[in-house]
Amino acid sequence: MLVSTEDIEWARYIFVMEQSHKKKLLQKFKPLIRGQRISCLGIPDNYEYMDKDLIRILETKVPQFIE
Repeated sequence: MLVSTEDIEWARYIFVMEQSHKKKLLQKFKPLIRGQRISCLGIPDNYEYMDKDLIRILETKVPQFIE
């Protein structure tokens, strides 16, 4: 997992691609997650880092969760 304590404390929003990612975050960082909602985007975790298709999907899905 490439998420740190500092990341969780800093985050206003937390997004994950799959429910399994949300479960792992909660297992590791639940005491630190205060007021942040973890939003699952329902995207299969089968993309390479910075994949152009993944970026397009994120650009479409993420805005609906941001206030």
